[in-house]
Amino acid sequence: MDQGMVDAAMGIIMNAGDARLEIAKCFAAIAEGDFMRCEPLLAEAKRLLAKAHGLQTDIIQDEVDGVLHQHPLLFIHAQDTLMSVNSEMNICRQMLEICKNYETRLAALEKRG
Repeated sequence: MDQGMVDAAMGIIMNAGDARLEIAKCFAAIAEGDFMRCEPLLAEAKRLLAKAHGLQTDIIQDEVDGVLHQHPLLFIHAQDTLMSVNSEMNICRQMLEICKNYETRLAALEKRG
């Protein structure tokens, strides 16, 4: 296995995994109703995912340029991890917006109440 592929795969896995941790912190903050804590966490997750995506894009660009790589199971796992964490990020963002909207509506009802 080509060391460049191992390095790329591990970089993708590490960055996506670190993004997953930030997303998990955001979900915890949502559960506590601490929405203000979420934006910096999601911004960091987005930065880490962009870094992971950049590593993946470099490999894809190599192949577009005619440099063929073997795609070991580790790289496939890295791509799967990146895709899964991207989905978690999208779900977390939507959950945050839903909870903020419910909070706003609840506050309005309590004020009328």
